[in-house]
Amino acid sequence: MAEEKHHHHLFHHHKEEKPVEEEVVYSEVTCEGDGRGDVSATETTVFATSTEDFEKEKKHHKHMEHMGELGAAAAGAFALHEKHKAKKDPEHAHKHKIEEEIAAAAAVGGVGYAFHEHHEKEEAKEKEEEAHGKKHHHLF
Repeated sequence: MAEEKHHHHLFHHHKEEKPVEEEVVYSEVTCEGDGRGDVSATETTVFATSTEDFEKEKKHHKHMEHMGELGAAAAGAFALHEKHKAKKDPEHAHKHKIEEEIAAAAAVGGVGYAFHEHHEKEEAKEKEEEAHGKKHHHLF
C-alpha cells in the first residue's frame, strides 16, 4: 500500500476550495419595426451572481490598506533621512530639501490611499452584512 506523504511547508498552506457558484446570464433581444421594412434591435445582457465573495473583497482592501500604510511609513522615513542629509551636507542642501518635500508629498499620498482603502473595506463589510440580512440604522 502506498501511503500519501504530507509535506508541511511554511508558506504553502492549501485551503479547501469553496464551491464556485455559477454565474447567471440573462440576455434579452428586442426588435422593433416601423412597418416600412426598417427594423432596429436592442440587446440587453445582465450578469449576476447569486452571492459575491465579500470576504475576499474585504481581505483585498485590508491588504491594500496595509500597503498604503507601509508606503507612507517608508516615504516618511526617507523624508526624514533627506532632512538629515540637508543639515549634514550644506553644499547640496537645496537638492536634499527638494527630495525631502517630494518624499513628504509621497507620504501624504500613501496615507490618503490607506484611508481610501479603509473606507472601501468598510463598504465591503456593510455590503456583506446587508447580503446576510443584517440591517444598519444610520442616525445621521
